[in-house]
Amino acid sequence: MNKSKVYDLPTRLFHWLFAGLFVAAYAIAQLTDDESPWFSQHMLLGLILFVTTLLRFVWGIVGSRYARFSSFLLNPLRLMEYFREILSTKGRTYFAHNPASAWAAVAMIGLALGLGATGYLMATGQKEAFEDIHELMADAFAFVVVAHVAGIVLHSLRHRDGIALSMVHGKKDNEEGALPIASSHRFVAMGMAGIIGLFAFHVYKNYDAAQATTSVFGVKLQLGENESAEHQGNAKDGPEHEDDDD
Repeated sequence: MNKSKVYDLPTRLFHWLFAGLFVAAYAIAQLTDDESPWFSQHMLLGLILFVTTLLRFVWGIVGSRYARFSSFLLNPLRLMEYFREILSTKGRTYFAHNPASAWAAVAMIGLALGLGATGYLMATGQKEAFEDIHELMADAFAFVVVAHVAGIVLHSLRHRDGIALSMVHGKKDNEEGALPIASSHRFVAMGMAGIIGLFAFHVYKNYDAAQATTSVFGVKLQLGENESAEHQGNAKDGPEHEDDDD
């Protein structure tokens, strides 16, 4: 079957940056604790993920036909019908997002924005107030990711249409009545990559590993435990223990 362009370049760029940033940030959070120097990287990656998601949110409003949220099939009845079809028969295919992938995309974008907002608030001194909800949203995000990947695998086994590569080359099998996009919007993708790259440069340029801080447009963020403060505390504790021994 012939294939036509459905996903523009900004959407595909976002997809892979979004996936890579979340997996890296989530893995660091699960494998380290607040005292680890690596934990700061979790926070930095989270900030970059937040900005990346903001750009995708804007593109979801003004972007090409199938990048816009208005094209997503978010009717709950359509979602239930989709699951009934795919579990009982081969089910139908969709030129753009199917109901399950549409709901997954909206959920992940919403959770990413929530994670960015709560992470920012934690880094500005409100850690105790938002830590639990931040962790809950991170686990919910991971659950949606696993469910999304499982859905892609199930779809691929049922239809053998190479859907897993659609976010690489942007093409899918033609469907009756489908309207392929006319442009990949390369310059928009270049602009998006430039903004993300400049923001990443900004937060890493202002990153102080010893203090575990960075500055975002003049606002100082505490990314983890302050190593220098710990060393000073240990130095102060040393003589006191020596005096006790005397």
